[in-house]
Amino acid sequence: MKALVAIPVLLVVLVLDLITKAVAVATLAPAGGSNPVFGNWFRFALVYNPGAAFGLHLGDYSRWIFMALTLGALVILWRLYQQTAQDDLRKALAVSLVAAGALGNVIDRIRSDLGVVDFIDIGFGAHRWPTFNVADMAVSGGAFLLALVLWGEEKRETAAAAAAAATESADLTR
Repeated sequence: MKALVAIPVLLVVLVLDLITKAVAVATLAPAGGSNPVFGNWFRFALVYNPGAAFGLHLGDYSRWIFMALTLGALVILWRLYQQTAQDDLRKALAVSLVAAGALGNVIDRIRSDLGVVDFIDIGFGAHRWPTFNVADMAVSGGAFLLALVLWGEEKRETAAAAAAAATESADLTR
């Protein structure tokens, strides 16, 4: 059941990310220009990010370090997916979103030493959010959903443990 959600989501998001990046490179080159979509607050601007989120950069080896970290994260996500119950579609969705985004960005790192292609630019005047892409949206949305799902699991486990302890305590007092 979970594969019916996870596999299509992963494939659609990954393909959408790769296509939008290819269109951005083809239509927005050279990097550095800006194309307003909805005034100044939403525009397309081609940026190559050799670092990580928010421009985090670790020197000359950033590309290789972030590729290794991403591959490690993908292994963890795969294990998390394997441990996900068949009927836990929200968790499967969350894991597939994060994995699709991570794959999209690692493909960029493998293809080019320029870095990840970012092109969505939002903000007001000089106050801009760091430029991002579809993969970044998938990672962020998936991570948020995964945090909510895991938090819910923890709350249920805590409540179940408290109920079991109360039952055990009641049995002992009889």
